[in-house]
Amino acid sequence: MNNSVTGKSTLLFPLPDLCHGRMVLRVLVLAQAVAILLAFAPGTAESPWQRLGLISLFVHWIALLSGYSYCKLRPVLARQRPLSIAASCLLLLCTITALISSLAWLWLHDAGVLLSQHFIHFILANLMIALVVGLMAIQLGLMHAERSQQLAAQSRAELGALQARIQPHFLFNSLNTAAELTQHDSQAAEQALLNLADLFRAAMHAGEQISLTEELTLARQYLALEQWRLGERMQQNWQLPDSLPKLQLPALTIQPLLENAVRHGIESAKYGGTIDIELINSSQSVTVLITNPFAPALDRSRSNGVALANIRQRLQLYFGDSASLTRSIVNGQFRVKLVLPKNQAGPGG
Repeated sequence: MNNSVTGKSTLLFPLPDLCHGRMVLRVLVLAQAVAILLAFAPGTAESPWQRLGLISLFVHWIALLSGYSYCKLRPVLARQRPLSIAASCLLLLCTITALISSLAWLWLHDAGVLLSQHFIHFILANLMIALVVGLMAIQLGLMHAERSQQLAAQSRAELGALQARIQPHFLFNSLNTAAELTQHDSQAAEQALLNLADLFRAAMHAGEQISLTEELTLARQYLALEQWRLGERMQQNWQLPDSLPKLQLPALTIQPLLENAVRHGIESAKYGGTIDIELINSSQSVTVLITNPFAPALDRSRSNGVALANIRQRLQLYFGDSASLTRSIVNGQFRVKLVLPKNQAGPGG
């Protein structure tokens, strides 16, 4: 199985994303702050409140058009060098400023507002202001990029550390299963060792992302190893859609949940039971439901499986608040609900 990172292309330089509602609102607030400073600047004879209305309209047009153009060009800009990005953004801002300034001067001149101000002087003054504001915005962008890189590196390190904790449990049990099979079923032992090799490979890539299809393949391989060990005590019920959604997630996210289902559900039940794995695909998210027998009198000394808190930490580092992991008891069955968002770039993305 290929465990390479096959996610969608990532930005080579972490530019701020101004294309969502929250960031657009921030841009408009900053634009209004600039308009207020310009309107109430000393040395002007006109009423500052009258100037504020005109300048606000003027500045917001520039801010919105610049933000829209930036959003369209962001994937291309992110693959350039930082100096080229800064020059391109300044050029974009100055071009839009010159265009809006020309239209504004023609409109105001016809309305008799700018009769005393020459066209060239008006354009150059606005370009100077745009240049200063643009340089300040670039400085903020550099601070944002440095912060994003630091957070991404920290998240990857923490994700790898959390991932490393889940390795010994299932690998030890799986190795014992493969060793037992070698004594009476050579073909099954060979397949078990192949499955175990894939699980080892996934464990060695702690913190990396794999596709949902690869993760489900690992989950099936793990349950196949446990099936050989438990035999008829464990039944599997997979309910998957015909076409799996394209989704990236940290390696070994679903498998630890199945390990808990085996250890604390099947092994603890007197007559074993069934593990139900259901995947629900919606437009915004993918939901994985894992249900297993509930054993109230669980022996605490055996509770050395992966804690759900560990999985929640990994999801928080990778998806932020977009993912969730909850547990409940439904009709005498223990159920874990894992919700993964679509269109997520990963830590720091």
